[in-house]
Amino acid sequence: MAYDRFMAICHPLHYVAMMNPRLCQLMALGSWLISILGSLPDTLTILRLSFCTNREIPHFFCDLPEVLKLACSDTLINNIVVYSVAIVLGVFPLTGILFSYSQIFSSILRISSDRGKYKAFSTCGSHLLVVSLFYGTSFGVYFSSVATLSSRMSLMASVMYTMVTPMLNPFIYSLRNREIKVTLVTVLRKMMPLSKRIDSHLS
Repeated sequence: MAYDRFMAICHPLHYVAMMNPRLCQLMALGSWLISILGSLPDTLTILRLSFCTNREIPHFFCDLPEVLKLACSDTLINNIVVYSVAIVLGVFPLTGILFSYSQIFSSILRISSDRGKYKAFSTCGSHLLVVSLFYGTSFGVYFSSVATLSSRMSLMASVMYTMVTPMLNPFIYSLRNREIKVTLVTVLRKMMPLSKRIDSHLS
């Protein structure tokens, strides 16, 4: 998404030629392959651990830091691998995103019209919101000490980056569609009289 915004704002005349379906497919496939390869070191190193019996993970899925808390053997190597993978899969992509947005913001500031600046900022603002939410919560889980982050806090942060951010993307981008906005406003207007009638009955 950061590369898409970079091409659309910084190189609009080359956008159609560069962001062709083949490149988009290759980028999507590359992200899937990197995710799978990135999970292999964590999975392979966790196989060497021994776990205490009759233990339950206080989580809605087997998040790696929560699994490591249940291990009876030494987890030093696992923690090193977790931090290393988190740096490679987290810090490097985030650096690329921040670099692309620095180029985008410098291009936006050169736009003469205020309306053009507002349109460009609104295009990037939704994506930056999702990126901040995703990286903020995931880094909080994976870079914090296993001992300092409580299971409840880890659960809430994991819900944010595994469930909330994927649901926000289609919602945010659908709100950019004029027909969706009109439908949403119409539904809200119809709900207002209904809520007033319910309030009058209850009172």
